[in-house]
Amino acid sequence: MDFIKRAGLYLRQKIGRTLLITLVMSAIMIFVLAGIIIQNAAIQATNSAKNAAGTTVTLSANREKAFAAMRKSQESASSSSSSSTTRPSISLPGVSITTAEKIAALSNVAGYQFSNSASVNASGFTAITTTSSSGGFEGGPAGDTSTQGDITISGVSTTAAETDFKSKAYTITSGRGITSADKNTNNVVIESELATSNKLKVGDTIKVKTTATTSKTYEMKIIGIYKAKTTSGSAAQGGPGQQSDPSNTIFSSYTFAGTVNGDSTTVTSVVYTLTDSSKEAAFTKAAKKLVSSSFSLTSSAETYALLMKPMKNVQSFANKIVWVVGIAGTIILALITVLMIRERRHEIGVLMSLGESKVKIVLQLFSELFAILVVSLIIAGVAGNFVGNAVGKQLVSQQTTATQTTTAGAGFGGGRGGGSGAPTAGGANRGTMTATGSQVQTLKTKLSGSAMAELGGLGLGIIAIAVVAGSTPIFRLKPKKILSNE
Repeated sequence: MDFIKRAGLYLRQKIGRTLLITLVMSAIMIFVLAGIIIQNAAIQATNSAKNAAGTTVTLSANREKAFAAMRKSQESASSSSSSSTTRPSISLPGVSITTAEKIAALSNVAGYQFSNSASVNASGFTAITTTSSSGGFEGGPAGDTSTQGDITISGVSTTAAETDFKSKAYTITSGRGITSADKNTNNVVIESELATSNKLKVGDTIKVKTTATTSKTYEMKIIGIYKAKTTSGSAAQGGPGQQSDPSNTIFSSYTFAGTVNGDSTTVTSVVYTLTDSSKEAAFTKAAKKLVSSSFSLTSSAETYALLMKPMKNVQSFANKIVWVVGIAGTIILALITVLMIRERRHEIGVLMSLGESKVKIVLQLFSELFAILVVSLIIAGVAGNFVGNAVGKQLVSQQTTATQTTTAGAGFGGGRGGGSGAPTAGGANRGTMTATGSQVQTLKTKLSGSAMAELGGLGLGIIAIAVVAGSTPIFRLKPKKILSNE
C-alpha cells in the first residue's frame, strides 16, 4: 500500500497542479452529470406523458374505402351516360353499438367513448352567427345546405372523457356534464354564449328541429353549461358559418344524437383507451376480427410519437453530451497523465531502481486521479443540477418551438366528414395532440443517487482509460537509462 501513501504525499506537495487537475476533472464531471440528469428527466417526462395520455384506438368508418366506392360509382355513371349533373357523395356506415361493446370487452381496454353527431335547427331560440373578415366564406358549410342545420348535437358517452373537456379547452361553469346516467335521456349541456344570448339557464328546456323535409321536433332539458375557451376544438371543426362556432355545439348522450339521426343502433365512432400501450397491436388485431373492412381502427401511436419528439430530441442530445464530454475528458486526462510522466521520469526511475514494480507505479497514478475524482464528484453534485436545469430548459424550449413550427401546417388535417358533420378520427387526434402537448413542454431535472452512481462509474472508466493510455511509456522505461540521462 506504499503507492497510496506516495499518491497522497504527491498531491499535497504539488497542490497547485492538484487544484488545476481538480478543476479540469470537475468541469468534465459537471457536464457529464448534466447530460445524465437531462437524459433521465427526458425519459421520465416521456413515460409520464405516455401514462397520462394513454394509447387510444379509434373505430370509425373507412373513408378510403368509401371514396373508392364513390369513384367506382362515378365511373359506372359516366360510362352509361354522356353527361351527369349528379354531385358525388359518399356514404359512411355507422359503427354498430353491439359490435363496439364486444370490442370493449376485449382485454387491455381501460375505457371507451362513444361519439355521435346530428345536425339540427334551433326552434324557439337563436343560434350564434359568426362572421370572418379573412374573406371567402359566408353562410353555412359548403355543400348541400338543405341537410345542414345551425346547431350541432355532439353525442358522447361522457363529457369528462371528451377531448376538449380533458384538455380544459371546454369547462363546465354551471350544472354538470353528460354522464353514463344520461343514456336514453334528452339531457344536454350548452355553451355559455348560447345560454347568455338566449337567456337560458340550467333546468330550462329548449327545442330543435331535424333538417329532413318532414322535420321532427325534439325537446331537451339543459343540465349544464360549459365555456369554450377556444374556437378550434374538436367539437367545432365544421364548415365556416354558424355550425363552426363552438357555441352552437350542444352535448348530449350518444343515444339522443342517434335518435335524432333516426338510428339508435349505431354511432359515428368509438375511442378505446388501452391500459397497456405495448399491447396496442394485439388489441387492434383482435378488434379487426370483429368488424368488416368498411371500418378502420386508427391508433394514437403516431400522434404520441409526434408529441414526444421534443423529449426524444432532448434525450438524444443529452446522450451525445455524455459521450462527447466523456471521450474528450478521457483524451484530456490521458494527455495530462503523459505530461506528468515526462516530468516525473526521475521519480519513476528511482522507484524502479529500488525494485518498485511498474504496476504499482501505474496504480499510484490511478490513486492520485481517483482522489481528485472524489473531490470532483462532490463539486459536480453541487453544480451539476443547476447546469442541467439551465441547459435542459433551453433545449426543451428550442425543440418544442421547432416541432410546433414543423407541425403547424399538419394540424389542420381531418375535420368533419359527411353531411351530418360528424367528427372524423382526424379531428379526435387533433384534440388529443392539444391535450398531450402541454405535458411535454417542461423538463423536471433532479439529482438522484442513481445519477451520481452512474457518474461515478463513468468517472472511474474515464480515469482508468486515461491512466492506462497515458502510462504506456512507463512499461518501456529502464531505470538505468532514465537515471543516466538525468
